[in-house]
Amino acid sequence: MIAPTTEAEILRLFHAEHWPKGTIAAQLGIHRDTVERVLRDDGDSPVGIVRPSIIEPFLPFIHETLAKFPKIRASRLHAMCVERGYSGAPDHFRHRIRGLRPRPAAEAFLRLRTLPGAQGQVDWGHFGRVAIGRAQRQLMAFVMVLSYSRMIFLRFFFGSPMECFVRGHVAAFDAFGGVPRVLLYDNLKSAVLERRGDSIRFHPKILSLATHYRFEPRPVAVARGNEKGRVERAIRYVRDSFFAARQWLDLAHLNAQAREWCEGTAANRACPEDRSCTVRVAFQDECSKLIGLPPNPFPASRVEEVKVGKTPYVRFDGNDYSVPHDRVRRVLTAVADECLLRVVEGTEVVASHERSYDKDEQVEDPAHIEALVEDKRRARKARASDRLVRSVPSVPKLLDELARRGANMGSACNRLLRLLDEYGKERIEVAVREVLSRETPEPRSVRLVLERMSLDEGRAPRVPVYLPDDPRVRDVVVRPHTLDSYGVLGRAGREVDDVQGK
Repeated sequence: MIAPTTEAEILRLFHAEHWPKGTIAAQLGIHRDTVERVLRDDGDSPVGIVRPSIIEPFLPFIHETLAKFPKIRASRLHAMCVERGYSGAPDHFRHRIRGLRPRPAAEAFLRLRTLPGAQGQVDWGHFGRVAIGRAQRQLMAFVMVLSYSRMIFLRFFFGSPMECFVRGHVAAFDAFGGVPRVLLYDNLKSAVLERRGDSIRFHPKILSLATHYRFEPRPVAVARGNEKGRVERAIRYVRDSFFAARQWLDLAHLNAQAREWCEGTAANRACPEDRSCTVRVAFQDECSKLIGLPPNPFPASRVEEVKVGKTPYVRFDGNDYSVPHDRVRRVLTAVADECLLRVVEGTEVVASHERSYDKDEQVEDPAHIEALVEDKRRARKARASDRLVRSVPSVPKLLDELARRGANMGSACNRLLRLLDEYGKERIEVAVREVLSRETPEPRSVRLVLERMSLDEGRAPRVPVYLPDDPRVRDVVVRPHTLDSYGVLGRAGREVDDVQGK
């Protein structure tokens, strides 16, 4: 569409100034087809000499075919016309068919109204991707809207797995203090697994959730987005009013802001059903019409079987979590919510960790590792090198050089670990890079660089104190001896010299 002033300018330049169509299009910055359309729509004004087109004899056949097959491709229709004697090029033919193809009739929709507490609408909104360490997680918003009052529940998740879909329902029902009688869904896989005509196969988890809370899950008709327009508009409202230019630290901080926005800004807007009141007032009227909550909430944790191999770790959601070393070679159960991961065997919780959304992270309980090291001393060397590699990225190259030169790897790892504990991983990284650049890959070279760095910063180098692991040595109490006895010994020695004539 172009502005009326532009259409008037096209007609003036063509009829009054006699400009060619191409010149008009170039000067006004529009396409030539647009100029031709404006001139063609101006029925009272001649558009110049109309030349006969080679497609004219084929128009009855084209109209008949398009009436039977309105979605037929122009390339196939061109081939059919060529078989009947058409000699024009495909590009020009395609251009003409674009204007001849019948348009679908405009469909009118009824404005849908619902009773208080009768219906809610649910959908996911995609809000981009978030970098968490080495992982890229999708930021998804679970949105539920009460159709009568337009009260919004909003909660963000990393991704849209079934566990988050169920958790969003449970949190929304708790926030509303009740359950609408019908929930409308788009045909997303979290709700509808398969649909053929009127036959619908729901996801078993949704059926269990509906049974627990006594609501009816109802998918909208295919290609009928207008039936859940309330949640679609709510997601657009969330994008524009809440998420735009929003600053947040982590998912908990973002959800805290979302809850405050739903209870404040979103609840104080005018209710679309009745502009004389706010959404908050309409919700107070609807709240009493909702179905009451059951005594216990629906379990929304993700439950998954995990295998423990030779090493005491289970793999869950792209990360490794430690378990006690006596559980290796077993199949355990991982129970995860938003913040916590528990590893269960039967009714016993064998491990509990803070859930990580990073990728390939190794989450450990120090007690698990200490028990393994105590039980199997041979794991100490591998453990030391593993800690070095994860803390200092340049260490693997240093260890490769030491191995190539035939150095004692256990002793080298222990010395580097002491330096790591004394100076920290940032300083060790700088020192290791320097000794590698000088081709002096030795732990003592790393210590010399660290001591020089301390002197350059005006600090005295640290004096290491190495003691064996034997508690009889490490825990011994040293009592300082008085120096007076040394004076007595000195006088006694001089007296002996005098007696001997020295």
